[in-house]
Amino acid sequence: MPMLNRRTSSAFALIGAIILALLAGFGWAAGWLGQRRISGGDVTTALEANSGGAKPGYRRAHAKGLCFTGDFAANGKGSALTTAQPLRTGTLPVLGRVSLAGGNPLAGDGRNVFHSMALLLKTPDGEEWRMALDHTPIFPVADVASFVALQRATTPDPKTGKPDPAAMKPFLAAHPEVKVFQAYMAKAVLPNSFANATYYSINAFRFTDASGTTRFVRWQFAPEAPLAELDKQHLDQFPRDALFREMIDRTAKGPSRWHLLLVEANPGDVTDKATVAWQGPHRTIDAGTLTIRATQPEETGSCRDLNFDPTILPEGIALSDDPLLAARSKAYSSSFTRRAGEGPHPSAIGEGPAKGAQQ
Repeated sequence: MPMLNRRTSSAFALIGAIILALLAGFGWAAGWLGQRRISGGDVTTALEANSGGAKPGYRRAHAKGLCFTGDFAANGKGSALTTAQPLRTGTLPVLGRVSLAGGNPLAGDGRNVFHSMALLLKTPDGEEWRMALDHTPIFPVADVASFVALQRATTPDPKTGKPDPAAMKPFLAAHPEVKVFQAYMAKAVLPNSFANATYYSINAFRFTDASGTTRFVRWQFAPEAPLAELDKQHLDQFPRDALFREMIDRTAKGPSRWHLLLVEANPGDVTDKATVAWQGPHRTIDAGTLTIRATQPEETGSCRDLNFDPTILPEGIALSDDPLLAARSKAYSSSFTRRAGEGPHPSAIGEGPAKGAQQ
């Protein structure tokens, strides 16, 4: 009996340990133990606070935007890197959006912020490739916790309309990568049109070819229009909607085009941090041409109800280990859910020609 009791006790102890381990794991996953994990809702709430509160019906990031339609003509050269259908020879319809960073849809266009492009490519059998691209090759932070902290640190003080230096100083001390990004933005050319900016995937992705070989790739859309810059010293004098009106007027006169450049990582390139640019020459493939043929106001355009989640990918392209990708997906979903329940919104772009807009 003593031996049986010891065995029984040991069995119960083992079962108890397993149950405790399972409960601990469940508690961690639910955010009950340790530091609570950051959700997409946390990111959305931080974006709302940074913009002075939610703007019902609008996206929480890149709130000011313009829909467009067009097509992507793949030349087949991208198949050297991936089996993805959108890069096989052929032409696909494109729905998209150009926008400016920030959660205030009524903000002026004279700001030194991200110019962005979002795209949806859809194959005849229903595969989708969604993209969310910025005109900078790097991002200010590398993970979701840092992104939320950035939103909080840069939230304007109601008294001054500017971030509180007492909040910014310790944040920048803890995030030197943000200083690198600020230095880049201060020196880089600020495009004077959506049509002459290069748009970058920011994150790296895994491309798998027909032989099963997988490579890390970043991509960019390089414009055919020559780059021209805005005068950063006089951005406060730039008409409120000039960039958007210029794009509307330009497209009415004729299409704008970009070349999709697939950039393969070199050995040693950082592929899990969007804060790190790839330096030096890289194997680059021109995989096709994107053409914007028409624009539409966002409240009536085809892009209004689209969530441009960059983790929605065709077979042959997969996520890298960059933690920002999952965070972006969750944040986009949260923002979409909130605005979908708030009803449609009026266009953030005024009527009439872009007075003073630069061609």
